[in-house]
Amino acid sequence: MIAAGSVAPEFTLDRMGGGRQSLKEILKRGPVLLAFYKISCPVCQLTLPFLDRIAAGSLPVIAISQDDENGTAKFQERFKVALPTLLDRERDHYPASNAFGISHVPSLFLIEKDGRVSLAVDGFSKRDLEALGARAGVAPFRGENVPEWKAG
Repeated sequence: MIAAGSVAPEFTLDRMGGGRQSLKEILKRGPVLLAFYKISCPVCQLTLPFLDRIAAGSLPVIAISQDDENGTAKFQERFKVALPTLLDRERDHYPASNAFGISHVPSLFLIEKDGRVSLAVDGFSKRDLEALGARAGVAPFRGENVPEWKAG
């Protein structure tokens, strides 16, 4: 997995609902948190709703699903996740996931406007989500009993 300090690899993926989007286009608006996940992953199911709360603040979050559009839409509905989502599908050989060197999900990458990765995390890390929430100006946790860490 690429580490903090690395330059994020460029990619272009299909968007949920149509169209395509590149990392270069995303970064024109400023820093972004990329969240790679699979719909069948229990740790992703735990993490994504908290990322949705972070996205309500000043830090944009883009979800990158390793599944098809239909399964991803069902996941979003079930877990009440409204994040903008890109599709990094098996049929396309997971181009973004492979470029980022992902072997576990969820994998999170905070990409600064200059394209550098300032945070790279795999799994669930309460401390890292709290730090991301602080940067976004929101509290990701609202009294929930969550673990300090869970492997992806």
